[in-house]
Amino acid sequence: MIKRLLILFTFCFNLGLFAQTKTNHHHVIVIMTDGLRWQDVFRGMDPEIANNKKYHHGDSLEIFKKYWANTAEERRQKLMPFFWSTIQSKGQIHGNRDKGSMMNVSNPYWFSYPGYSELTTGQVDTAVNSNDYKPNPNTNFFEYLNTLPTYKGKVVAFGAWGAFDRILNENRSGFPVINAFDEYVSVGKDANAQLLTNMVKDTHRPFGEGEVLDVFMHYQIMHYLKKEKPLAAFLSYGDTDEFAHEGNYSYYLDGAHSFDKYVSDIWNFVQSDPEFKDNTTLLITTDHGRGEAIKSQWTSHGQKVLDSHQTWYVMLGKGVANLGEVSSKEQTYTKDLIHKVADLMRVDFKSIKK
Repeated sequence: MIKRLLILFTFCFNLGLFAQTKTNHHHVIVIMTDGLRWQDVFRGMDPEIANNKKYHHGDSLEIFKKYWANTAEERRQKLMPFFWSTIQSKGQIHGNRDKGSMMNVSNPYWFSYPGYSELTTGQVDTAVNSNDYKPNPNTNFFEYLNTLPTYKGKVVAFGAWGAFDRILNENRSGFPVINAFDEYVSVGKDANAQLLTNMVKDTHRPFGEGEVLDVFMHYQIMHYLKKEKPLAAFLSYGDTDEFAHEGNYSYYLDGAHSFDKYVSDIWNFVQSDPEFKDNTTLLITTDHGRGEAIKSQWTSHGQKVLDSHQTWYVMLGKGVANLGEVSSKEQTYTKDLIHKVADLMRVDFKSIKK
């Protein structure tokens, strides 16, 4: 009888330890897409831009066939169906200025490196004022997590743009940053990783040497999540910004539509895997906005482009209140977001300049 009780006690104790371990291992995935306008997220396709011959490249019919509907709600649903179904019903979506939800970058530059630095460090360093800036002297949230015993060696970053090794200061931070045309096999280390590496190496490079197409990076991400099960991941896609700079509104919208699918892929995996399910927080946002007040400036951003400091953000998963689309008046800044995640994870993060 005593032996049976001891076996039962040991079994229950082990279950308790498992539950405690799972609770303590709070996963976080931050997902960004470069320069996706809040106007397109909340209103869907802009007919004025789509009708302009300069931006539809002779095929406005195809754009309207894919993304047009009579109301903003229907258009945004066509453009980003995962956002406006699962996230709207289970998470929260901020930044619809038409309804009073205000989201902005705090940095004064309104372009990429300062925007990513603000997001990942949770503060603004005005010395970070160029996309060619040196390795970031400010410690980032993922670097901090990698110093904690629970997260050590379980942190990773992927970026379509080749600047993330500097933005996240890979050499100092101590976790792998796979960006642009880096060899994924260096961290994946199996036959599928080698295949993905070969595909990236052999593909055409429409954006030059500095940025890879999102689809290649996405499949690297999915392989890594499934194989390595990181506790913390930073992911950044880039097609939306590149196609906008090219003035190709059709491809820009396709990039946004694909990004929505990529987020869906990540969420569906998270919810299907016992280690991640109901134990993962997703933060989804962008680094800057684009022009809107002067419609021709939708292709660009920066200090001289009105309203390109206006952005949006989404949260979904563990600890996130189900608010849906936020319609109340609020003001949030990019520098606030990583602290919201840190609070949910109950960790004490503060960036340090080194």
